[in-house]
Amino acid sequence: MSTLITIGEEQRQPLLLDPSPDGNEEEIAASSSSNEPDAPKPTLDDSNQRLLSLDVFRGLTVALMILVDDAGGAFPSINHAPWFGVTIADFVMPFFLFGVGVSISLVFKKSSSRTLATKKVILRTIKLFLLGLFLQGGYFHGRNNLTYGVDVVKIRWLGVLQRISIGYLLASISEIWLVYNVVVDCPTAFVRKYHVQWIVATLLLSFYMCLLYGLYVPNWEFQSPSLNLSTNGSHTQIVHCGVRGSLEPPCNAVGYIDRYFMGEQHLYQRPVYRRTKECSVNSPDYGPLPPDSPEWCLAPFDPEGILSSLMAVLTCFVGLHFGHVLLHYKGQMQRALLWSMSSFPLLILGFGLEMLGIPLSKPLYTLSYMCITAGASGLFLTIIFYIVDVKHFRKPVVLFQWMGMNALIIYALAACDIFPAAVQGFYWRSPENNLVDGMESLLQAMLHSSKWGTLVFVLLQILFWCLVAGFLHMKGIYIKL
Repeated sequence: MSTLITIGEEQRQPLLLDPSPDGNEEEIAASSSSNEPDAPKPTLDDSNQRLLSLDVFRGLTVALMILVDDAGGAFPSINHAPWFGVTIADFVMPFFLFGVGVSISLVFKKSSSRTLATKKVILRTIKLFLLGLFLQGGYFHGRNNLTYGVDVVKIRWLGVLQRISIGYLLASISEIWLVYNVVVDCPTAFVRKYHVQWIVATLLLSFYMCLLYGLYVPNWEFQSPSLNLSTNGSHTQIVHCGVRGSLEPPCNAVGYIDRYFMGEQHLYQRPVYRRTKECSVNSPDYGPLPPDSPEWCLAPFDPEGILSSLMAVLTCFVGLHFGHVLLHYKGQMQRALLWSMSSFPLLILGFGLEMLGIPLSKPLYTLSYMCITAGASGLFLTIIFYIVDVKHFRKPVVLFQWMGMNALIIYALAACDIFPAAVQGFYWRSPENNLVDGMESLLQAMLHSSKWGTLVFVLLQILFWCLVAGFLHMKGIYIKL
């Protein structure tokens, strides 16, 4: 696996990876030479401008991830929902996937060789998956832990980048092989050109729903760490299930498939349901187990598991659709209108499904959750598009534009705690006396609040990484796989 550092204004990668077969993302006109807001735009091939709103969207997504990951402990209300429901943190992953889908539709609008494009997609998928395994497999231990290394018996196979690589692979293959060579001159032609992709998306949805509600989940056991100070090691806990269609933490099909194919040792060992009322006296934050806590509270569960990742691919397909609208409809306001007409029905459908009994759950990536988060992704991009590319209010968001142009390196260094952990390695006399913890403690003391001090510290982190991305942009340096 190799990571390239590309120098040049024309080479900037999409969200977390560069999906184009030749290493360059297609550029798209984001403004019109006419003063009329709905005036025809230059075609993609005649344009030297990028869709700046997509860069801003990527940057805001990375910034949001840093915010919720680093400040979520101080403010549990912005942390991931313990199991059912959504918070601001639960929109980060769908934003990533949606942005990848939009980018894929732009870079594969033309492909001279489908076979060659497919080979490069597979190679890039492997590199992205391995990078995710390196960053999130357990090798790095994060802040406040100056050690590294992982027992391969316990390595975590799946994670954020691995899920994105799966979505990227399936969405790219569908864009390369499943698009009809039809001239889009009317809405029916648009449907004919891309209808096979939506058939595949429907099949993925049907497969997921059949397994989620139809797969029998038997009783299972896991090795639980002992909570008794006089007892060392672990002991076996038995979780009683024997049901179908359960969406609760212990007995759902998503967890069962992951345990069956990967084994419990290769799953995420600190799942969000440890913050539920059943498993934490400090719910919705982590805390000690209640006296009558169920046995499954200490069981592992991977929020980026196999079955849920297949469902997450549908968010990439929604992003593909938005990119297709961008390609075939040239009026700025027409694009914004069509995107809104796609976003609001998804939001309404998601809330309707929740009312009908399909709860919102990021760990399971339920259908209602997919609809609401995909609709919110589309609406968010529409708003940014209107502000940045239609009304040209760009200076207030230029920091996020820079961050979006180098999303991969910022994600790896900041969101995965590589840079903070490296800085903590230099300390005075004791590991606690390091620059990172010292700055956070200073802000907490100045504000007389640990919570607000942490929040200000995280916001300063985001500003720092925006400036780093701006420096890379000015030097023409863009990191890609």
